[in-house]
Formats: sequence, structure tokens, C-alpha cells
Amino acid sequence: MKLRIFYDSHCPLCDAEMQQIKQLDSANHVELQDLNQAEFETRFPYIDAKFANRILHAELADGTLIKGLDVTYRAWDAVGKGRWFAFLRAPFIKPVADLGYLFFAKHRYRISYLLTGKRRCKAGTCSR
Repeated sequence: MKLRIFYDSHCPLCDAEMQQIKQLDSANHVELQDLNQAEFETRFPYIDAKFANRILHAELADGTLIKGLDVTYRAWDAVGKGRWFAFLRAPFIKPVADLGYLFFAKHRYRISYLLTGKRRCKAGTCSR
């Protein structure tokens, strides 16, 4: 595992993106961990689930935690598509992109509803 992503499977867009990443992950570099799983806090006591539910979190193989668009970039890079997202980490774009991400994260259920017609996913109702 290069990257363990802690994500919200109840968010239709978030879940769809994670499933797409996993579909492209032929080398099994990305591990997905749903923040909504029953024993999340027991399995990952070092992750604040409430904070991770507001801002995407991931853990690198060496234990380093990363957040927000850094996770998105690393995830797509791990499956060979990083070039499509590298511009988001460019020095002049990064601050603006990070603000945009925070807006999306805060309003992800409304945005998901506008784009997919689904506000929230329940266990097994989105991409699985």
C-alpha cells in the first residue's frame, strides 16, 4: 500500500471518485477505508473521524498523514493519472484550488445532489 484513504462513502461524488480510483488501481497501491464503517475509531484511533469527514485524509506508507487535495493528487498519481491533477499543486494555483476544495468539502452533499440526483448514499446504494 502506498496510500490509505479515509473517505466518506455516504457522499455520492466522493464514493464514485474512490471507486474509480480503485478500479484503476491494478497494482493495489491504494487502500480505501470508509469513515462510516462500524469499527473505524477502533481500527484507526489516530484519525479524528469527524475532522476526516470534513477534509479528506490519507496515510502514506511511512505513516505520514496528508489532507485535502494533496490526497486527491496522490491517489490519482498512485494509479498513473497524476499528470491530470498535478496543476492543482502548482505554487500559484494551490492556494486557490485548496479554497475551492474546502468549499466543495463543506457542501459536498448539495453538490452531489445537483450533479447526481443523490444527496447521500446508504450502505451499498451508490457505486457498490
